[in-house]
This record gives sequence, structure tokens and C-alpha cells, in this order.
Amino acid sequence: MRILKFIHFFFFYLYEIILCNLKVAYDVLTPKHYMKPGFIAVELDDMSDLQISILANLLTMTPGTLSLDVCSNKKSLYIHAMYIDDQEKLLTEIKENYIKRIKEVFP
Repeated sequence: MRILKFIHFFFFYLYEIILCNLKVAYDVLTPKHYMKPGFIAVELDDMSDLQISILANLLTMTPGTLSLDVCSNKKSLYIHAMYIDDQEKLLTEIKENYIKRIKEVFP
């Protein structure tokens, strides 16, 4: 069952990379910039060190986001994002799309 979840996660992440690459490329190639950069803290919800490392690396490899630091108590991950239109929506997307799936694939 975990192998199927891993395959599903792999294709989800591949889709995210393609989508983010297109978004950043469009922003670079057009005369108007659509980015609204900023810093946010993502709550980690009792994740293991391995899960935190995977999340931080996946977010950094996704164009438009960069993992900056993990709190010393491992409760929050600070990231920089190029496109923060709605901070709550972005946090919900990270929790639902990344954190939830990482916990399923890497318990």
C-alpha cells in the first residue's frame, strides 16, 4: 500500500514542479511581475526529523519556494515563497498536499 502512495506522491510532486516552473517562467518572461514574495512559518504537526528533512528539501526544489530554517523545538519550518496571494491558502495547500502525503509515505 505504501508503494502506491509513494507512486501517487511522485506524480503529484512532478506535476507541482512542472506547474511551478511554468508559473515562474511566465512571470520572468512577461513585462509585468505577478509575484508577491514573503516569509511564512509552516507548523510541522509532530513530524519526525526525516519527514521534516524531506519536506524542507521538496519545498526548496520546487521553483518559487525556499526552506530557510526549522525552529529549535521543531514546531515550525520557515519558508520564503515568491507567490503569497493568500497566506492561509498557501499554508493549507502545504499541509494538505505535502505534509499529509509525506506522513503517509514516510511514517
